[in-house]
Amino acid sequence: MATNATERTYATGKKKNAVARVYMSKGTGKITINKETIDDYLRRPVLKMIVLQPLKLVEMEGQFDFYINTVGGGLAGQAGAIKHGISKALQIFNPELRGKLKAAGFLTRDSRIVERKKYGQSGARKKFQFSKR
Repeated sequence: MATNATERTYATGKKKNAVARVYMSKGTGKITINKETIDDYLRRPVLKMIVLQPLKLVEMEGQFDFYINTVGGGLAGQAGAIKHGISKALQIFNPELRGKLKAAGFLTRDSRIVERKKYGQSGARKKFQFSKR
């Protein structure tokens, strides 16, 4: 989570079980996710919109290139993790953006994860069918 000599900012975003490592550098707005373009990786327009929300909020679309590695969860969770990571990277790059990003809720991690299955039950909360006789 620091800026190194090549002006590349790194941040980690998380949502549910998804984790995204976001590398941000000055550029032309190219976003690469798991070695694919954003259009190839996130085919649903809603997911692309979620990923680009922090950039639109701070009016910096097309100013940075992003190289992103993401693992875990599904596509929606990964999109949320990428949004969280981009927000954190923008905040590290320019601390003055923190107020806007925090007010929009982009710096808050979504900590929901799957509840574990308990013994004596068929699932996390579901019980086996009760039979009186």
